[in-house]
Amino acid sequence: NLEWARRVRGQGPIVLLISDGWDRGEPELLRAEMARLQRSCHRLIWLNPLLGSPDYLPLTRGMQAALPCIDDFLPVHNLASIEALARHLNTLPAHRPGRRQAAHAA
Repeated sequence: NLEWARRVRGQGPIVLLISDGWDRGEPELLRAEMARLQRSCHRLIWLNPLLGSPDYLPLTRGMQAALPCIDDFLPVHNLASIEALARHLNTLPAHRPGRRQAAHAA
């Protein structure tokens, strides 16, 4: 995270993170790293293959830790969801938007 942040920080990257959220590490470490990653990018997008299931709820400790730092939480489970992602990426503004994280800081 630190190495890549230094490489791309000035470029305002859009970061696509693909995971089901079943992380096994400490949730607070994940939250801290997600917050750092969000501060270093233009937009942080979490793509979750489980989100395509109608009964999925992001209840794992990892997802609960990460959600406050995520700008977009999107499904990526089939071709239609990948096409929707491409459309979404094409609609993103050129400037850095206000961050959700600020609203969740306490």
